[in-house]
Amino acid sequence: MLADSEAGAAATQLALVMALGVGAQWVAGRLRVPSILVLLVVGFAVGPLTEVFGQGKFVDPDQLFGPLLFPFVGLAVGTILLEGGLSLRRSELDEIGPGLWRLLSIGAAVTWGGAALAARWALGFDWPLAALLGALLVVTGPTVTLPLLNFVRPRGSIGALVKWEGIVNDPIGAVLAVLVFEWIRAGAGAGGQAVGSVLIGMTFAAALGVGLGVATAMGLAALLRRHAIPEALQSSVVLLVSLLAFAVSNQLRDESGLITVTVLGIWLTNQERIRLEHIVEFKENLRVVLIGTLFVLLAARLDLADFRELGPGSLVFTGLLIVLVRPLAVIASGTGLERREMAFLAMMAPRGIVAAAVSSLFAIELAALGIPRAEELAPVVFVVIVGTVVFYGLLAAPVARRLGIADPESRGLLLLGAHPFARALGGVLMREGIPVVLVDTNRAQVASARLEGLRAFNANILSEYADTRVPLDGIGRFLALTPNDEVNSLAVAHMAGRFERARLFQLAPEWLSDGEPSSEASRKRITSELQGRLLFAPGANFWDLDLRLSQGARIKVTPLTEDFGIQEFFRLHGESAIPLLRLTKSGALSVVALDADLDPRPGDRLVSLVTDGDDNPRTDP
Repeated sequence: MLADSEAGAAATQLALVMALGVGAQWVAGRLRVPSILVLLVVGFAVGPLTEVFGQGKFVDPDQLFGPLLFPFVGLAVGTILLEGGLSLRRSELDEIGPGLWRLLSIGAAVTWGGAALAARWALGFDWPLAALLGALLVVTGPTVTLPLLNFVRPRGSIGALVKWEGIVNDPIGAVLAVLVFEWIRAGAGAGGQAVGSVLIGMTFAAALGVGLGVATAMGLAALLRRHAIPEALQSSVVLLVSLLAFAVSNQLRDESGLITVTVLGIWLTNQERIRLEHIVEFKENLRVVLIGTLFVLLAARLDLADFRELGPGSLVFTGLLIVLVRPLAVIASGTGLERREMAFLAMMAPRGIVAAAVSSLFAIELAALGIPRAEELAPVVFVVIVGTVVFYGLLAAPVARRLGIADPESRGLLLLGAHPFARALGGVLMREGIPVVLVDTNRAQVASARLEGLRAFNANILSEYADTRVPLDGIGRFLALTPNDEVNSLAVAHMAGRFERARLFQLAPEWLSDGEPSSEASRKRITSELQGRLLFAPGANFWDLDLRLSQGARIKVTPLTEDFGIQEFFRLHGESAIPLLRLTKSGALSVVALDADLDPRPGDRLVSLVTDGDDNPRTDP
């Protein structure tokens, strides 16, 4: 009975950790703060802080997982790196390639050396331990970089550069740290022989990781291309085969598995004739759960007593990494970026899960070997994680906006179609300061849009050209406005990987009348799973909107006040007026959809299609 009670308590704790990890990210989204900050607070709250105020930690990861804690962390990190690799497109290297390679070589070397010098001076570590700490802090890592990038939303290629560096740097730093650890264990005084051994070991780890990653990816690609794996099992098979390759690689050389899964993901996602959207979506959902769980677990594992013993040197060390080591690494790399982009790059080097997990393992093993102050390694790394996450998390977004390489909010719209209604809507929004991009396969309509001053592209929205060449800086919503309901639905499904489902819209289909399909038309109805949110009003399909425009209707922006609200608006323009969008007093944009109430308020501006004969296309008199 006691065993059953303990098992039930463990299951409750594990479920709680996962729920807190996902819930913290949801709360962070509502508060518009980086999710990592909330995750750290939650982890401390259920771990070290409850130990101070209660009888023990509310969540004790070591007791919960026992010897399986670090294997679980390793597999979780491998899964996150696999998902990161699946997001890296080879086409991005055409623009960022030279700068990326210099960051991964010169930049990593400067970071290692600078961090080691800072550890020697600020912390008083012996050179071997300082060198190990410097190697550990080469990593930036996707567990923190990717959530911050999603929060900051930088424009142009700088976002791709930070993403590539964060993902590829993780295995490089981890392998380097393992080899420095082996050098310490073998005797740091071995001189050139030990250094040579480290270089040989790193070369072997890189060759093993790349070779096994490519071989595994080629095998999976062949199976997927031949449809040898049932679609329902493809995500699971790719994940488990990748984790098996990760474990085998780590068995042959410590931490080389991180290289294996990263290369595997990059190779697999850049293969032609393979559909990976469902696999990538599965990995993205899994990443959210794993990042939340890992940060809560590793923060809860800490003891406040370890931090009290560190003193102010750890804060000085963290400050040196932020204000000196990272900028020097970026400058020395000579990335060829503009000054403002280099300034932002110098503001994006948070440390994450890999550094925390590997340092915890090393601290235990080095303490057993009698290395002085080895037990301080993990607390110092966590101070760096907290310090860099707080610093970059709070300042990266405002600095990016100040430098002009990020938008305060992705208010813009991507419109599928450059026909008269799309151009009219785009022109009004452009005059309101809302970014708009139009995509259409009709060259004449695209040319007309460009003559009207709109950003328009002649492309198939489903093509690789549209994926890589159509700029989405500041774009946060997709509106499919073509006359073909099937094309609209297909485009929405294709764009689901670029936008949240709540921000994918399409015109109401022809069969929709008063919100319900007729019995005959329902046979042609596209399943709701393949549709975006339906726009504007039940009868407002393409042909209705086009007819209204041809008969003199205009798109207008109407300010709403205490005296002129929505009822007065319809009294003036009639019930046939169609509200399209709402611009709030704070500047936020809301698209009118059938599944949500309009909820206009005084101070808002209502963008609508009206037929009152007024020639002013902008505002009501």
